Amino acid sequence: MNILLLGYGKMGKTIEQIALDRGHQIAARIDRGDGPGHNHTELTSLASEAVDVVIEFSSPESAAENITYCLERGWPVVCGTTGWLNRRADIEALCESKKGAFFYASNYSIGVNLFFRLNKVLAQFMRNYPSYHVSMTEIHHTEKKDAPSGTAITLAEGVMEQLVSKRRWVSNEADHEPQPVGEDAIEIQSLREGAVPGTHTVRYDSDVDQIEITHIAHSRQGFALGAVVAAEWLVGREGIFGMDDLLGN
Repeated sequence: MNILLLGYGKMGKTIEQIALDRGHQIAARIDRGDGPGHNHTELTSLASEAVDVVIEFSSPESAAENITYCLERGWPVVCGTTGWLNRRADIEALCESKKGAFFYASNYSIGVNLFFRLNKVLAQFMRNYPSYHVSMTEIHHTEKKDAPSGTAITLAEGVMEQLVSKRRWVSNEADHEPQPVGEDAIEIQSLREGAVPGTHTVRYDSDVDQIEITHIAHSRQGFALGAVVAAEWLVGREGIFGMDDLLGN
């Protein structure tokens, strides 16, 4: 299939290599700042039939506009950009009106998606133990623009599904003034260090002990492979999808 890459940073380049290894072609590579809002000639001159699917890993500032443009062109979109979800309802409404196909995940790694499920199971176990205080830490490379990560937000949402006492999350970044965390909130601490692909920890603390679960990504390969597999799966479908659909659960 012919893949349009929107976002050609480190993740985009990794996705490209995996796609080529799996026998696909790259219709075009559009880097950050070169999306539809910038009148990029290469993108707007692409024939609709030249693209089978779009894989979008750009930036929080341009993602919604990129997705909108592609859905308007009738191209299925796989999106892994985080930090733009205040526009998600608009994107999904557009997808439905155009009878298009849109696939979003905050993280495409199979291991992370298993971790999401483990997180919910642990939160369910902790319902009857209010003496434990839940918090999270996420660590990423210094080039990551949004905080907290989309993966951390998904983890927080998973906890809130199970613990009715938690109704919101609070973001605290290492280089910012800490925000107060009430009893109804989950604190997410965000650290930016070196070239870390992604480390996420969910922690339950009490006066007598601590329970932690952690996922550590060793490289971008797992994220990129998941995005390509999602693109392969999405072509020919109509609707709004996520990793649970892909994994058959």
